[in-house]
Amino acid sequence: MRGIYTLILDLEHGIRIRVGSLGEILFPEGYYAYTGSARGPGGFRRINRHIAVMNGENATRRWHIDYLLPHVILRDVITTATDRDLECEAARRIGVNCIPVARFGCTDCRCTSHLHYSPSYREMLFACRKAHRDLLNL
Repeated sequence: MRGIYTLILDLEHGIRIRVGSLGEILFPEGYYAYTGSARGPGGFRRINRHIAVMNGENATRRWHIDYLLPHVILRDVITTATDRDLECEAARRIGVNCIPVARFGCTDCRCTSHLHYSPSYREMLFACRKAHRDLLNL
């Protein structure tokens, strides 16, 4: 199956991380939502790669999110099955309610960010579920 996904991540302690070409970023403790595309040949198996990076089973750092994953706990995954290119729209909608981490995860588009922050899990979960639900009506 293919589509787009949002990972909801829990960072228990603030940390500074050097993130590829973005340089050093301060990540305060709280919740992060990373929105990505799984429309390629592997589909939603891309999520398994993220989990492998998170668990230290894959040391490759290809995307911005790969630098953050070893420091977080996966709290939730929200998916939308689609063949349409809705990754940027989902990220934009999440950004209405949550704080964007500037330029993170969006080197191949013009979005503000594909990673968003909230100190509240409840707020983050609501924003992500709403964004994905709204995509079904486009």
